[in-house]
Amino acid sequence: MLRIKERIERVENNLKEVEYKDGLNIAFSGGKVSILERMQSFKVPGVSISVINDYEVEWAKSYGVKDVRTENIATTDTLFEAGSTSKALTAAAILHLVERKSLDLDGSVNDKLVTWKIPNNEYTGETKINLRHLLTHTSGINRPDGGFEIEKEKTPTLNQVLNGESPAVNGPVKVLTFPGKKHDYSNFGYLIIQKLLEDVTGTPFSAIMSKIVFKPLEMNNSTFEYPSEELKKKATVPHDEKGEAKEPGLHPTALAQGGLLTTPLDLGKYVVELMNAFNGKSSRILSSSMVKKMFTPEISLNPKEFMGITGQGLGIFIIEKEKDVFFTHPGVNMPGATCNMMGCAETGQGTVIMTNGINGSLLSLEILFSIAQEYKWSLWANQLESV
Repeated sequence: MLRIKERIERVENNLKEVEYKDGLNIAFSGGKVSILERMQSFKVPGVSISVINDYEVEWAKSYGVKDVRTENIATTDTLFEAGSTSKALTAAAILHLVERKSLDLDGSVNDKLVTWKIPNNEYTGETKINLRHLLTHTSGINRPDGGFEIEKEKTPTLNQVLNGESPAVNGPVKVLTFPGKKHDYSNFGYLIIQKLLEDVTGTPFSAIMSKIVFKPLEMNNSTFEYPSEELKKKATVPHDEKGEAKEPGLHPTALAQGGLLTTPLDLGKYVVELMNAFNGKSSRILSSSMVKKMFTPEISLNPKEFMGITGQGLGIFIIEKEKDVFFTHPGVNMPGATCNMMGCAETGQGTVIMTNGINGSLLSLEILFSIAQEYKWSLWANQLESV
């Protein structure tokens, strides 16, 4: 226990300013500072961390407050917005159904959708959009115009969001390029997966995620439900670049792409499950063969453009370095929440870092590299040796 306490203290006090030089190459500048000091510099009020070592969550700890206006302390049970990290869990749920033959990775999605269909045009004549396309952002489907804004007066249905119909304020789903030809990140793609899950099971998305993912893993502080007043008491509020509290930007019906409320401790359980499944030691959500498919790049990405990420798997991003393969999915929710989830199935190492400030992405990188240095991750071994 003393050893873990000492490790936590070193992680907390060994942060340095980080700069990506070229893909996986990083540089550090300035002297070592603490998490609390950097939180103040970045104007990020709250941070929560879990660290995975030897295939288990070794420790979890929170810092700061949920809301600068109330100064209520953030704990390891405090809910943070996961942003696009939500997609990694949505992917697991849909792949769970694929394994049970309810769906096919390569069959036409429109053949399974019931109450809404992807609009066909000149790009979908020969190649129909399938689940593999949606999971890997290669469907050719557009990003929503202006993102998903919250409806203050009326709540749109998911069909209205997909159609861009009032009271939704976003534009409609469109296919802009030939499926399978180009990687273009699409939140709409994951909303179609949400629709597919609901149509195939006849069950609301939040209930599906609870049944397939949260309950088997005992992720008791995780939900895709739009937060009630009671739930809001457990959650952080977002903070902008000035550190000022803002109203949450969660959408009431567009959930699969970024609606997860959770904790790093719960997400750490998910990371560990993927690691164990990969190694054939668990199958509570997915089999070993399916997780290996998740971690196999469907398309290569330029690490210079994607902050070191080298490939896109099924609902997950991949960073390959020699023999080790790290899986990750960062998340950002406007106006001010971030999440960084990363793990390596070969070494049993990983971390989840969540914040309630829009500048938290930069802060999370500094925390990530402090953890990587302490736990001697192979990914940045050469650069970290000199820090």
